Formats: sequence, structure tokens, C-alpha cells
Amino acid sequence: MSYAGSNPGPFDPSDPTDPFGPPRPRRSPLRRPLTVALAALVPGALLGWLAYEALGGTGGGGTDGPGTGAGAAPSVLSSPANDSDGSDGAGSAGGAGGDGKTGVGTGTAPAPAGSGATSLRGKVVVIDPGHNPTNYRHTADINRQVDIGTNRKECDTTGTSTNSGYSEAEFTLDVAHRLRTLLQQQGATVRLTQDGDRPFGPCVDERARIGNAAHADAVVSIHADGAGAGQRGFHVILPGAVHEGGADTRAIVGPSKDLGKLVAGDFTRATGTSPSNYVGDGTGLVTREDLGGLNLSTVPKVFIECGNMRDTKDAALLTSGAWRQKAAQGISEGIVSFLRG
Repeated sequence: MSYAGSNPGPFDPSDPTDPFGPPRPRRSPLRRPLTVALAALVPGALLGWLAYEALGGTGGGGTDGPGTGAGAAPSVLSSPANDSDGSDGAGSAGGAGGDGKTGVGTGTAPAPAGSGATSLRGKVVVIDPGHNPTNYRHTADINRQVDIGTNRKECDTTGTSTNSGYSEAEFTLDVAHRLRTLLQQQGATVRLTQDGDRPFGPCVDERARIGNAAHADAVVSIHADGAGAGQRGFHVILPGAVHEGGADTRAIVGPSKDLGKLVAGDFTRATGTSPSNYVGDGTGLVTREDLGGLNLSTVPKVFIECGNMRDTKDAALLTSGAWRQKAAQGISEGIVSFLRG
């Protein structure tokens, strides 16, 4: 059709052949395939979202709590904190510990708050590390006689040592620190009669008074023996029934025996060592009426002689940081069982 010299007339927007209309956009050859693809994807995405919501999303609001959904990172248990005094790191998980200086693991992570961590809340435990590392510098003071009810006895002694010079006082303080950490993880309030923070002592009568004044639910005095070579094993010393002078143990004999039996049983299991072969007739339990720390106690209390420092085989255990951690674990478990009833 020729438009030369003709009157074009009015523009007709409905006429695609009208040359005077606005230019029409060219249709892309990809437009139809993209439209079809989008039409297919949208319903699929919608169905996927609906299924995701129906299954509870990430699990943040579900009954299993946070992190139970797909893709959640695994939880990691942190190592227990080092001892509160920072002395040897007892309680840091996975340590080697031939001498206890580099940290010895407890074997388990601390109980989470709200469960085992609060099971002993309100309970008071007094740990009595036998002797004192510097008693030997104060012989006149520790030889002073004190009243223990049945008779008078020296304030304290220097304790014994291994043939290589590792002292009983060092051993008892190390185990006491480890034991304190374990019991605090269970929620107990723990006090020590001495923490290497005094020049000597305390005397045996003062050690008893510390536990009494604390209204302790349990007291354990930690020791190691100085018997002859070949005499091996541990034993737990129980208070006898004493009612003389300022001593009256009648009310604590029964509960102290219960405490001692539990400590002995758990100590055997945790350390793998046997009861003494020289006292206690193989039971690991001995009753005595000549120890001021027991005679003057008004709360449940026992002593534990963890081994014989003068026997080379026992000494090899007592000088091992890893074994001392086991010893603390066994004592702790016995105390916990006693306090839980």
C-alpha cells in the first residue's frame, strides 16, 4: 500500500499496520521460554517452603530446643577450669600429669548447671590436708602439747615422705586441691583447714574446731602413711566412741562409719588399689580413739591414709599426678554418695 500524497486520516491504535502509531517493542526470542520456566519454579518453591514450615524449620521453636534441626553445629564440651589457686591445673581435661604440674584430666566434663552442678548446693565439706609443708621449720610450735580429750598430744608433726623426698604434706595439699575442684563442680561449699597459707599447723585440736565451726556435713582428713617397705595399700580411719574430757564422739560414730565405708569403696574402684595389707584385716577400715582430729569432732569425719610412702610401689603411685587425680575422684565420689544419702 502506498501512502504518498494520501491523507493518512486519524491514528488507529488498534491497527498494527498503522505506520503512524508508536513503534511496537520487538519480542525477545527468549521471553517465552523464561516465562515457562518461572511458571514451573514458583509453585515448586512454594511447596518446598510449606514442607519446611510443616517440619518445624530449624528446630529453634520445637520441643528439641535449639540446634536440633538439619545443619546445626555439634555441641562441644569445654574442659573443666583449672584449680582455683592455679597451683597445678588439676581438672584441665586431657593433661598428662606424671607429677601433677601439667594438668590431669578428671575424665568427665563438669555437670551442667541445674543437674549435678547443684546436687550438693547447701552442703558444706571441710577438707583437712594433713600436716603442713613448712612444719619442719617450726618444731617447737608443733611439738607443743594440746588436749585431745582422752589425753594430751603434740600439736602436729612434719609427716612422712617418700625415699626420694616427696613429702606427705605436699601430697595431701595436692589431693586436697583436686578434691576441692571436684566437689565444687557438684555445687558443694568446700573449705580447707589449711592451704599452705600459714607457717605451721593448724594443731590437731584446731583442725577439729574448724570443721565444727563450719557445721560441716562431712570432713575428710587426707594423709599418707609411713609404714615399712612391703606394707602397701590404703585404709580409712574411723572415730571410736569416745566420751572423756572435751571429747564426745558418740553422735558421730555411726554417720562417720557410713562415710568411711563409702569413701573406701569408691577409692578402691577409682584408683584400682587394694585395702591395706597391714592394718584393717583387709577391710580398709580401722577404728581409733587416739587421734585428736577425730576425738574432738562433732560432725561426721574420717581420715584416709592413701598409701604407704615408704614402700617403693606405693610411692610410685603417690608421686603420680594422674594417680592423685584418681585418688581425689574416689574420695569425692564417696563424699557425694554420703551427702546424697
